[in-house]
Formats: sequence, structure tokens, C-alpha cells
Amino acid sequence: MTDPIPVLDTQRLTLRAPRKSDLPTLTAFFETERSHMVGGPADANETFAKLASRIGHWAIRGHGVWHIEHRKTGDFLGWVGIGNPPAFDEPELGWTLFAHAEGQGYAYEAARAARAYAAVHLGLDSPISYIHADNSRSLALAAKLGATYEREGVVLNKPCQVWRHPKEAA
Repeated sequence: MTDPIPVLDTQRLTLRAPRKSDLPTLTAFFETERSHMVGGPADANETFAKLASRIGHWAIRGHGVWHIEHRKTGDFLGWVGIGNPPAFDEPELGWTLFAHAEGQGYAYEAARAARAYAAVHLGLDSPISYIHADNSRSLALAAKLGATYEREGVVLNKPCQVWRHPKEAA
């Protein structure tokens, strides 16, 4: 990689590079059915490949997924960022929180920071989010973020809804 993955700090969170020490937590998450909306379940080898892919996405695209860490406790809470693999129609703002981190506003805080970074540093204004129709928490978060339903879609051979985020204020 030529450029380091930037670190973003919010009031309560640090958005940081994925790292090797995250692997046990990721592996535990991807072994559960809870991971089915983000490419799981997956075994330890597949999870290792997912972690390597996250780091590689930054190297290839110059943007990617940050891992979300609580600033005071250092707890790894989930991830947020801009993904754009070949299967996507356009860059996507995506997020996932682990069960213990839900319901505390962390996803909203992290997604706002990632979206603002993408607008300022990547020229990516008004990204989309791919959301499974059954994922009520992500649908509610997209709406809270000001995104609006745009159309039905398919990503990675799975049906989804495509939500469009508003342009960031200058």
C-alpha cells in the first residue's frame, strides 16, 4: 500500500484500519447466522480471506471499510465504509454492528463520518446502500441518515433494496 488507511475520530468512536487482532472477533461473528446479510456464515478460512480483502480493497481502490472501535474502551464494535468491488453498480456506504453494540447510535455516528469523508476526500457525494428488505434495523438507519429508497436491486446474486444517500452539505 502506498497510502495509510486514514483514522477518523467521532465523539465516541474511532474508525480505523482492519487489523490482524480483529480476526477472532470477525471469525466468531461470521460463524453465526447473524452474518447472513453480509456474506456469511463463513468458516475461519473464509473469514481470513474477508479480512485480507478489506485491507486489499484500500490498496486497490484507495478507500474501503474501517473497523469501528469505541474510543474509551477499545471495544471492536463492527465496521463501516465505502465498498466498490466489481459486482457493485457503484460505490456503496455499508455498515455492520455486532449485537452488543446495537441500539446505541454507533452505526449512525460511524456512517455519518464515513459518508462525510467519502464526499470530501473521494468526491463521492450521494452514495448508495444495498440493504436486504428484511433488515429492518439497516432500513431504519438509512432513513435516519436521510437516504431514500431508489429501487429494487441484486447484489452478489441476492435481492436487495438500493437506497440513495443525500448529498453532503458543503
